[in-house]
Amino acid sequence: MNKRRQHQQLNPRKWFDRMQPQTMQIATWLLYLNGFFALISFMDNRDWIGYARVDKGAFGTIIGILVVGSFIGGGFLMANDRKIGYKLALVAAFSPFALRIWVLWSYSGYGILDKITGNDTIGFIFEAALCGLLLHPQSREHQRLWYS
Repeated sequence: MNKRRQHQQLNPRKWFDRMQPQTMQIATWLLYLNGFFALISFMDNRDWIGYARVDKGAFGTIIGILVVGSFIGGGFLMANDRKIGYKLALVAAFSPFALRIWVLWSYSGYGILDKITGNDTIGFIFEAALCGLLLHPQSREHQRLWYS
């Protein structure tokens, strides 16, 4: 069965898989939701990804586009049962923390907690929840067994 799944094409109409465990289903929705807000933040310069675009120039712009793409691509590829989608989703889930540390590292006015959370409790809760859902044993076992 797994060999047969490897040869299937991506279904452009499949953006969600109801047969996945709840942890993966919620993670998929959070990936899309975070991707939407990351896109808005990319166009605006008041949040971490937009600030990276403005502060870090062309390199920050490229990183921002990759982050937005990793949220959407990770969710889509996970819905289509691809291991690369799970890995991309992990990169997307941890990208807000890495970007904030990268952008705020040289500024002395921020403590380490502010650099990790971005001083945004609600946003941090959603980002941490996404990481937790993807790293949950049920999610890891499902992607190990079913993803190609």
